[in-house]
Amino acid sequence: MPALRRLLQSLARNRQGNILPLSAMAIFAVAALIGGAIDISRAWRTQTRLQAACDAGVLAGRRAVTTNGFDATARSQAENYFFANFDEAHQGSRDTAFAPESADRGGSIDAVATTTLPPLMMQLFGFAGFDLSVRCTASMGVGNSDIMMVLDTTGSMSWQLAGSTQTRIEALRAAMKNFYATVEASLSGTNARVRYGFVPYSSSVNVGALLRNLDPSYLVDSWTIQSRRAVYRTVQTTTGYSAPVRTTGSGTSSTSYSNYSSFSSTRYNNSTQCSRALPANTAWANNGSSTTTTQTRTNSSGQRVTTTTVTQPQRLTEYACSSSGGSGWGIIWRYAYRDSYSYTYDTENPIQTSSQVFDRWDYLPVTYDTSRFKNFESVSTPTGDNGALVSSTWAGCIEERSTVSEPSFTWSTLGGFTPAGAQDMEIDLAPDSSAGSKWAPMWPNVAYIRTVTSNGVVYMNSASPSSTGQQAQSFCPTPARLLSTMNSSAFSAFADSLVAQGATYHDIGMVWGARLASPDGLWSSNVREPPANGGEVSRHMIFMTDGEMAPSYAIQSAWGIEFHDRRVTDDGYSEDAARHNSRFLALCEAVKAKGIRIWVIAFAQAMTSELQACSSTDSAFTAANASQLDAAFQAIAKQVGELRVVQ
Repeated sequence: MPALRRLLQSLARNRQGNILPLSAMAIFAVAALIGGAIDISRAWRTQTRLQAACDAGVLAGRRAVTTNGFDATARSQAENYFFANFDEAHQGSRDTAFAPESADRGGSIDAVATTTLPPLMMQLFGFAGFDLSVRCTASMGVGNSDIMMVLDTTGSMSWQLAGSTQTRIEALRAAMKNFYATVEASLSGTNARVRYGFVPYSSSVNVGALLRNLDPSYLVDSWTIQSRRAVYRTVQTTTGYSAPVRTTGSGTSSTSYSNYSSFSSTRYNNSTQCSRALPANTAWANNGSSTTTTQTRTNSSGQRVTTTTVTQPQRLTEYACSSSGGSGWGIIWRYAYRDSYSYTYDTENPIQTSSQVFDRWDYLPVTYDTSRFKNFESVSTPTGDNGALVSSTWAGCIEERSTVSEPSFTWSTLGGFTPAGAQDMEIDLAPDSSAGSKWAPMWPNVAYIRTVTSNGVVYMNSASPSSTGQQAQSFCPTPARLLSTMNSSAFSAFADSLVAQGATYHDIGMVWGARLASPDGLWSSNVREPPANGGEVSRHMIFMTDGEMAPSYAIQSAWGIEFHDRRVTDDGYSEDAARHNSRFLALCEAVKAKGIRIWVIAFAQAMTSELQACSSTDSAFTAANASQLDAAFQAIAKQVGELRVVQ
């Protein structure tokens, strides 16, 4: 370097023939300038790629966070994404490192990425290379969100999961609570509003209190239900007798006699002389104590007759003349006996009343007054044993409003639902004055099916009335809830209140999830309530089910007892599931058109074509067990929330 310096100084002083040397020296300067530009460009490109890979790594790591926090699985996911996005060989760097960490169990993921980039040109000038370093952070934030959970709580949800002692509904409760915890964690440090609504469903939905609180006139005041009516027969009953009417009389029994005895020894020459001396007979006189007898009987006219007889034995002495042999006439005597009696007849007319006595049941449709029942008052009906009154109070489940029995339904933005007339599928339509536009309270206590027995087997009977029947099964889920903010304890309490019972009617769950979440429907004031932060609101529906559509025509559902009422099918059972599925799919399209994202989780079953079609794009999950169900809810929570790079 000293020699080069002296050479340059000499050239600077020498003004003769120095153009060529100066040009040679300029080449070094230009080379250094160009080489530096090239290496700096490479360094900038590598650092940009390093930053992008770092961002991808922390995003992947945050997305992989579960309720276990930032565990080894999430860390591995972050590292895999980083190195998939940063190829040392391609970048020409070495000693690359990526160190993700979390100080809050995965709420935010922080990382530092470093690499060394050797120079291509500047090494000629003694430059060792670039030590590049970037920082990145990813966190889960959340905007304003309304989340309507439409939850299958049918009987199969009480089944145990394969290889586990946990039931399906227990797994659902746990997954819901973890979902809440994930979303709430993303709210930390924000002013975002998240609201939750719920529609547990099976063969009906429990929305009675919501409808009554909104407008009691939306519920009918009378409703015809497949039921039974007591048939009575008239019975005349004697409850007493009138005052007696007395009739008196007397009588005498036939006379009997003792043997004759001699009265005296006096003898008379002839009968005339004897007759003149004959004493007069004595009068009848009482002979001993009297006896009294009483007899009561009912005659052919229903009168009660009481006969009282007093019998007094009597006797008299009787005299007569008698001749015996040739010794003349003599006087003889004897006793005469009889029963002399008197009697009274007390006649009493019966006092009778007519009464109705239970005879049998007629099973048939019966119209009931629901004006008090719909207000959750206790109401008595003569449907108990032998027509006895039984009291019942509404649990809150409903029967749907009027519909049309058609095999298939569609929905379009221009025409709405086709065919028309199915008010049970209308999401936003409010009832008018007609009964068909209103809902009815489901009344399980008076719901009966008609039966007939053949060869010992009991079948449904379409005849009306029928002489035999049995009470219909009826199931009522946990009450639905409007959208509202909830703390952890309230959310957990609702999850724990879910009960598994009933048959699977996806359409009743979907239509009521839509009604409670629609910004244009009956509860639009609740749905459109603006958040305090003034931001937009994203709307989501999580539709979780563990089974395919499985309506039952023999139970009381939201469409009555389908075999008898035939609101969906023409004969009570044919194509029942297919028709409900068609309604379900049409409703799904109407919901998605409202800007509501439908997330579908098929739990402990395969994803059916209907469920797949119902879901929004990239919004369907299959969960075979509890951990996969939890993972599905977590995946939804992370997309309901806004996963983003903070720096």
